[in-house]
Amino acid sequence: MQLIFLLIISLLLAISEPAKEVDKQPNIVIIYADDMGYGDLNCQNPNSKIPTPYLDQLASEGMRFTDAHSSSGICSPSRFALLTGTYHWRRQHNIVNSFGEPFFKEGDFTLAQLLKDNGYTTACIGKWHLGWDWKFKNDPSGRVMQRERYRQFYRAKDVDWSGPIEGGPLARGFDYYFGDGTINFPPYAWIENDGPLVIPTTNLDINNIRHETKEGSWEFRPGPMVEDWDPYQVLPTLTDKTVSWIEQQEADQPFFLYFALPSPHAPIIPNDEFVGKSQAGGYGDFMVQTDWVAGQVLNALKEQGLEENTIVIFSSDNGPERYAFNRAEKYQHFSMGELRGLKRDVWEGGHHVPFIMKWPGVIEAGSVSEEVISQVDIMATVAAIINAELPSGAALDSYNLLPVITNQEYASPLREATVHNTYENIWGLRKGNWLYINDSTGQHSKMPESFKELRGYQDFDSEYLLFDLQADPGQRHNLSAQHTDKIKEMDDLLNKYRQQGYSAKYE
Repeated sequence: MQLIFLLIISLLLAISEPAKEVDKQPNIVIIYADDMGYGDLNCQNPNSKIPTPYLDQLASEGMRFTDAHSSSGICSPSRFALLTGTYHWRRQHNIVNSFGEPFFKEGDFTLAQLLKDNGYTTACIGKWHLGWDWKFKNDPSGRVMQRERYRQFYRAKDVDWSGPIEGGPLARGFDYYFGDGTINFPPYAWIENDGPLVIPTTNLDINNIRHETKEGSWEFRPGPMVEDWDPYQVLPTLTDKTVSWIEQQEADQPFFLYFALPSPHAPIIPNDEFVGKSQAGGYGDFMVQTDWVAGQVLNALKEQGLEENTIVIFSSDNGPERYAFNRAEKYQHFSMGELRGLKRDVWEGGHHVPFIMKWPGVIEAGSVSEEVISQVDIMATVAAIINAELPSGAALDSYNLLPVITNQEYASPLREATVHNTYENIWGLRKGNWLYINDSTGQHSKMPESFKELRGYQDFDSEYLLFDLQADPGQRHNLSAQHTDKIKEMDDLLNKYRQQGYSAKYE
């Protein structure tokens, strides 16, 4: 009888006790810079001429990776790889050009789709540059001389603006999109979801641009434009839109925000309030503004009470543009840091990028990881975080970084090896401290002789290259002649990855 009484009391107490709160799925925010070099962040370049207080603060609150890589040394391929967990070269090597078809194929599984399928609200704001299924009334009717050759281009009247523009972000798992597509590619107009807010009725005259850049060239391609389009309003508008979108989110509804910045990519156009804020010219000032924009996103998360349950990932699609050579000589600011090469290169400077990850209460604040990682790893990592299973055939090159960011024991290196590639003729493979390049150079962006002398670089005359990056991060000492067995081992593994269709290990 006494036992029955005790059981009844226990049951009543259990019923009256409030249920424990179920752990919430974390929000996920990716801030993706454009053409930002490893050495552009003050926190990882002691000789930087650019203050980056907001991103330095982010690094102090999360984990900074010193050996992180984009899939490619150029734009569209890296974005595809980040959003799919699959190396770009399994699909193609080049960027999506003006009015180009989607980089994706139907059925490609994206990070946004993974999160949407698991109850997340998803948004992409900013630079897309992965193509749409454009409809045209006729062949391009425009013709202009640009870079010593004639270019055919679509005029506003050639494009069918009457229906939705399909094949873009909404077809890849995003609930919402707002952006200008690509700042230096047409159409020069704001696109929201699947159509322009205002239909372009005129065309950009690349030989008569009303504004001036603060460094370098405009880099604009000709094509349709909204009347009075002002490139200087692109970054401020995207910042306001992103903050506004965050302010609309509720604490009980997990969300994924992919904020793809158009900066510090050319055209280099810092707004007036940022001019003169660095010691590295117009680009340095544009970097200061880019840092400030990232800070506004971080502040919005904090002010909305979302910071503690939000994972923030910051990185860049590739290394800095060719203007970095002159900038280094003129201002002594090295956007590539101690690395060799720039955007497009298979040299480290082309794909070795900033990467910071913050997850309050999980990632140790101020931690630094030397683990070799790739942006393709974001997909498998997010799937593990939200306890979701990736479909067969998805994320073919993605490794789960959870053991690294949660400071668990794991066999290092986590990745068996990492492929570096931009165009189809030069390939690199990183395994441990070793980097193999199947050519006599990793160069696609020609290095001026004056810069070679400044940094002590020499060309190589061997068929293949091999570097010990721990001892030689600047890639000055080719060890291929001393380690022919290592060359064969790494070339065999590279060919295996390329032929078998995947590189990640699945349990």
